Amino acid sequence: MAQPDGEELKALLERQAELRDRYLLPAAERIKPMTQGVHHAAFIARDVEETILFYRDVLGLPLVDLIENRDYPGSTHFFFDMGGENMLAFFDFPGHPHPEYAEAIGASHHIALAVTEEAYATVKGRLDEREIPYALFPTEVAASMFLADPNGLRIELITEPKGYALGEYIL
Repeated sequence: MAQPDGEELKALLERQAELRDRYLLPAAERIKPMTQGVHHAAFIARDVEETILFYRDVLGLPLVDLIENRDYPGSTHFFFDMGGENMLAFFDFPGHPHPEYAEAIGASHHIALAVTEEAYATVKGRLDEREIPYALFPTEVAASMFLADPNGLRIELITEPKGYALGEYIL
């Protein structure tokens, strides 16, 4: 993917500034969210058991439910506890051909999971042991790594607390 540069980049950055100035209000002036957070985010799994083993044994997320999908007979709908009363869910759809993961409009780019420095180090060790590739993107305020799950879903593990961006509390 060719990244913009020159005049194209300048125009994009000007547009970002315009949108920020128009829509980003100081915290005290923002409307109160009507939602209470993420109940669960749901994705499609290629293989149920492979997905369970990855999230349980590599990322350390406990499996908390496994049921039949209510609108696709034979499909498995399963949930992991991400902490903070948030769940990560998956479906499989036996007999339905799904393309491999791809960046697309309306699709997921990545899911960022907040972790402690200890959990970050533990997962990094597990990835190394299993020779699962990852990329490190540390900032001045947090450790960050990107990896892909067995389904191709990109995951970021970040040691920055929830509600912060680049060290600044934004909520």
